[in-house]
Amino acid sequence: MATEVHEGRVTSRASMRLVGALLGFPGLGWLLAFLVLPVGGLAVLAFARRGAYGSVDWTFSLENLRRIAGWGLFGWSSDHLEILLRSGVFAVVTTIACLALALPMAFWICDRGRTARLALMALVTVPSCINLVVRTYAWMLLLGAQSPPVRLARWIGVLGAEQAMYPGWTAVLLGMVSCMLPFAILPLYASAERLDWSIVEAARDLHAGAWRTFRHGVLPQIVPGLVAAVVLTAIPSLGMFVVSDLLGGSRTMLVGNLVQQQFGSASDWPFGAMAGLVLIAGSLVSLWILLRHAGSSSRDTGKAP
Repeated sequence: MATEVHEGRVTSRASMRLVGALLGFPGLGWLLAFLVLPVGGLAVLAFARRGAYGSVDWTFSLENLRRIAGWGLFGWSSDHLEILLRSGVFAVVTTIACLALALPMAFWICDRGRTARLALMALVTVPSCINLVVRTYAWMLLLGAQSPPVRLARWIGVLGAEQAMYPGWTAVLLGMVSCMLPFAILPLYASAERLDWSIVEAARDLHAGAWRTFRHGVLPQIVPGLVAAVVLTAIPSLGMFVVSDLLGGSRTMLVGNLVQQQFGSASDWPFGAMAGLVLIAGSLVSLWILLRHAGSSSRDTGKAP
């Protein structure tokens, strides 16, 4: 058996592979038990049927997939497709709003002193330690019919005399953005803190404008932070149901609410599993497109102006 010296001791490739497998087994076992097996069970359940009184009939078919596409007992309906489209739109708008707020905030925090940076980052992260339901109820109070912000909006003329921002899609978007904003700030702050400003100064010395300086001097350096921010905001936003349920009422149903209802009051676990499977597939496809686009963008922005 071939031997080699590794970290001052004589060993073999077979023993090194065995040690590596033993070290990786706990993590792989965790992923298998709590990710692969549940998703596999969800995929199997998605093709079953709802039995009598909410039981599961293990007769496999494509009925639930056809229901997601709109085909039901009474013909075709666009209700479920509208829910999927609405979920995607809300996730995209939430992600864009979070990036628009988080990017200047991250650079502004990096420009403060060390003590101020620590205090500001604490203010960013502390709200995430509060229960999401509590924060959502706070938005319900802030956006209620008699709250000062709503009264100000009526006085300005943005809202009508009897209108309120809660419940409605505006309240849902505000709640989702406030929930996801810290997860956009943190990775962008980490990228901005490691920014090499000599590259920015070189672009300015070459008489590059503000946009070209940002595109060729700043953007390539913060692409990892941007990708992480998009992933941490867009993917959870697709499956959001607490915020949309409390702040949107029956007016704003997302795919997360659809899944929650099927496993709750509707007692249709197979259809809920299919909706969850579609949500997982959509998240994976979105992540794959994002990573491919981020890779090509980083190569393009890295070219000389």
